[in-house]
Amino acid sequence: MTRFVHLALAGVLGTAPLMAQGPTPHVALAGHDGDVRSVAFSPDGRALASGSDDKTIKLWDVATGRNTATLSGHTDAVWAVTFSLDGKALASGSDDKTIKLWDVVTGKNTATLRGHADMVRSVAFSPDGKALASGSFDGTVKLWDVAGGSNTATFGGYPHFVSSVAFSPNGKLLACGAGGGTIRLLNPGSGESAAICDDDYEYVRPVVVFSPDGKTLASAARCNTRGAIFLWDAATGKKTAMLKAHGVYGVAALAYAPDGKTLASAGVHDGEIKLWDPATGRNTATFRVDIKGAAAGALSPNGEVVALATWSNIINVWRFREGSESGKSTGRKQAAPAMET
Repeated sequence: MTRFVHLALAGVLGTAPLMAQGPTPHVALAGHDGDVRSVAFSPDGRALASGSDDKTIKLWDVATGRNTATLSGHTDAVWAVTFSLDGKALASGSDDKTIKLWDVVTGKNTATLRGHADMVRSVAFSPDGKALASGSFDGTVKLWDVAGGSNTATFGGYPHFVSSVAFSPNGKLLACGAGGGTIRLLNPGSGESAAICDDDYEYVRPVVVFSPDGKTLASAARCNTRGAIFLWDAATGKKTAMLKAHGVYGVAALAYAPDGKTLASAGVHDGEIKLWDPATGRNTATFRVDIKGAAAGALSPNGEVVALATWSNIINVWRFREGSESGKSTGRKQAAPAMET
């Protein structure tokens, strides 16, 4: 995988992408009885979790495409799923206003967290797994004690629903993305916050992710007028770059490679997966895939596998890699099925 470093460039960055045609057939995971609304990879990239309008969460073996478990208990659509950093726990957020915690090995629902006044659209574990953050249509972000199940803090003041929450790698910052162009960095301990995104367009379902060193926050969204990815200095809240990404339909998934030297993005409606070098702002590769209209997306922790759910009960999975079949880099990037079919 191409790798990246902290970016300190301002303004719109030009791109010179390398086009790579993704092969078909790709892997299609079918089993939900309703539209898939959320997907997330386990920390080791071997498992995928998906939440659906059918009120269930499904776990999938990425290597084989097998549905390994179905978790039932929510009474409405599941809009958010996330694994703990050790991969042992899973959290889910639902239109039923609750968050559920699950034991990944047994599939048992270990706790149900209640307190939001509206749909829960985002969840994230702290790096040590002791806390969970949740964002809701009620315009609040809540912190929860995972062991005891209690609500330890509530942060309000968001004009629209909170669709994305992410802890920094050291757990000292919590990024929250809300509709209407509001992205805030919170101190989970004190609750102090600073609005770092106040741009001249609307965000619809923004996504926020930290770089592995915690120095940069990347943000993107659906249906923004620029189709851009923004990079921010996490210490100051200053915008450091804007990457022209996926057109007006925006971004469905955004993730850093483990070393922070590559940023990957997947478009909502353009059928493209793009890799970026933040050191230069260059779009290093663009992969064409044969779906449009992504309802949810996730990129694996190693940055090599993408899962996109269309407006259906199907999850499409691709693997993309650098270099030739011999493993020697040729400067071209190829997309390949995530598993044999």
